[in-house]
Amino acid sequence: MSNKEECKERVMVFIDGSNHYHIIKNMFRGSKKMIDFNFEKFIHHIVGNRKLIRAYYYNSPLDISYNLSSYTKQQQFFDKIQRIPNFELILCRLQKQRINGKMVYLVKEDDIHLAVDMVKFAYNDSYDTAILVSTDGDFVPVVLAVKEIGKTVENIGFETKFSYHLRSECDNFKKLKVKDVEKFFN
Repeated sequence: MSNKEECKERVMVFIDGSNHYHIIKNMFRGSKKMIDFNFEKFIHHIVGNRKLIRAYYYNSPLDISYNLSSYTKQQQFFDKIQRIPNFELILCRLQKQRINGKMVYLVKEDDIHLAVDMVKFAYNDSYDTAILVSTDGDFVPVVLAVKEIGKTVENIGFETKFSYHLRSECDNFKKLKVKDVEKFFN
């Protein structure tokens, strides 16, 4: 096999969208807008010179009747990321729930969709390495299942928040600093 035919490590990226959004929002305290976050640069940075198979972003659409302005901004954001090559938006459910007399909205099914996809694609031998962008330690069982199949799992965390448990179970961990994340804004 020649060098040109040599296979590169195949990578899939799985982004816990709500988790990512809230971390970035808190990291910059509103001084930066998610619509300006360049996921193409971000994905290129975390994948490096390996072969990107596909990136998945899991989230749910906001309730249009609750806040039209926020819904419109989110739809513009979704439209922007759907135009990125090899990037797929996976929309889940938003559920209303009354907590302490106040109506709140919770993203539902995003974690389970992400976990099922990571395992399904590992079993289908669609990737060599999964990059999980999340600070949610609840993903440890899926990480262990994917590693048991023989795949590598990397975790991207942030200096402002990451899961020690998730970090310890992944094969590799990268903690992005605020100055690193700033580079991903247009």
